[in-house]
Parts: sequence; C-alpha cells; structure tokens
Amino acid sequence: MKYTQEELEILEGLESGVAERVPFDAEALSKMAEETLDYMNEKKQISINLKKSDLDYIKAKAREIGISYQNIIQALVHNYVTNKVEIKI
Repeated sequence: MKYTQEELEILEGLESGVAERVPFDAEALSKMAEETLDYMNEKKQISINLKKSDLDYIKAKAREIGISYQNIIQALVHNYVTNKVEIKI
C-alpha cells in the first residue's frame, strides 16, 4: 500500500511515540462539518454550449417528467462525478 507524505509522517509519529494528543473539541468539529456541508451544497452558475438538438431533447424530457431541464443537466453531472454513470468517448 502506498502512503502520502502526510500519512507517512503520522505513522512515524505514532510508531515512535512522538505523536501529540489533542483534546477533542466537539464544537470545532461541528463547525467544520457545517462548513463542509455548506460548501458541498453551494452552487455556481456556469455557461455551457450544447448542441441545440441535445438541449431541445433534454427540455422535452424535463417537461415529460415535470422538472426543469437544468435539474436534469445537474443530475447528469452529479452522477458522473460520483461515478454513478460512465461516459464513453
């Protein structure tokens, strides 16, 4: 198994007994978790060029199921980055 430099430093500290214990700070951990969730849910507006025929098809599908075409595009991108769909180019 390959370790990153940071992981190697942690392992070395643990094995040599030099690792420093720090008190558990539930409030700080909770704040970090909240900030992480905020970041993960933050949206950014972008511009993208699509073939008109593709966009028309997405819009038609969106009307059929009663959601916005932007939601379909957003779901496709999300499913790609979370490895739920694979793109063959």
